Amino acid sequence: MPNIKSAKKRVKVTATKTLRNKMFKSQMKTTIKKFHSAVESGDKAAAAEAYKAAVVVVDKAAKRNIIHKNAAAHKKSQFTVALNKMA
Repeated sequence: MPNIKSAKKRVKVTATKTLRNKMFKSQMKTTIKKFHSAVESGDKAAAAEAYKAAVVVVDKAAKRNIIHKNAAAHKKSQFTVALNKMA
């Protein structure tokens, strides 16, 4: 454990930010799973709605530096390909 006051504060702040990032990443993964299950079920309307939600969440994750911007672009590209294959 740190002895200096500012170092103690950094430990607290880091713990708070880590928890927030974990929560957001978990939400992102859940949204992506919902999209994939909608694609597998074959329901085009549900998949389109889930696609919109997944893209928004991935963009927010990239904006907050939870995932890399290129990883976000890759994921969105995969979503688009999966959605277009349904047609």
